[in-house]
Amino acid sequence: MIKILFIGDIIGETGRNCLKFILSKKINIDGYDLIVANGENLAGGKGISKNVFEEVISCGVDIITLGNHTFSRKEVLDIINHPQLIRPLNYPEGNPGQGYTFIKTKKGVDVCIINLLGRVFTVECLDCPFRSVAKILESVIQKTKVIIVDFHAEATSEKNALGYFLDGKVSAVLGTHTHVATSDYKILPNGTGYISDVGMCGPQDSVIGLEVESVLRRFLLGVPQKFNVAKGRCQFNAVELTIDETNGKCLSIKQVVYNDINTDIIL
Repeated sequence: MIKILFIGDIIGETGRNCLKFILSKKINIDGYDLIVANGENLAGGKGISKNVFEEVISCGVDIITLGNHTFSRKEVLDIINHPQLIRPLNYPEGNPGQGYTFIKTKKGVDVCIINLLGRVFTVECLDCPFRSVAKILESVIQKTKVIIVDFHAEATSEKNALGYFLDGKVSAVLGTHTHVATSDYKILPNGTGYISDVGMCGPQDSVIGLEVESVLRRFLLGVPQKFNVAKGRCQFNAVELTIDETNGKCLSIKQVVYNDINTDIIL
């Protein structure tokens, strides 16, 4: 059996500080064979850069996945081909970067991490996530049966559908993007772990990680506002997976949650 920790969207500096604290003070990272995190909001709450990528990797995260903000910052081009970074597989052909990667755990088990981006209410010019993952699965399964999918998507219906589409073919389908953790974690009928959204690692007193006042002005006035990542108390949302490496089946999935983390004091 192997244990994998998957961390929800890390939001800006506040989220990075929270991550550092949790991985150094609250969680025994040596107890996990692999740690994966979604990092599409690492830099200022939108996109990723080389400095923040390296900062998170230095905390003990093995693989960083992305999403609809993959190319929001031009600095991503400095790291887009790094073996520990993957962007959604279903971006159209010709884009730099990779949509999946293989990594060996501490026990020498090969694991494949796949990143997909939903099309409902998100980016328009995308290939179908269902067909994109289906195209590569046969070759992936020849190398490993342990396959984790980060489905960065808005609509729970699309996430549910992909979960059942891949049930029994991958070890887990884990939703990201909405920054709000759902309570529907379960093992699907054919052995695939599933949750609609893992949640976020970021400011607790916020609107999905952003300062409340600016978001309220956007809704009340109906005009664009500058959004900044909120500060103060933090929350940490992740899921822990236990997987049978011989057949890729998910044996257990549970939420790992910490609230009321005051990074202003502890760091």
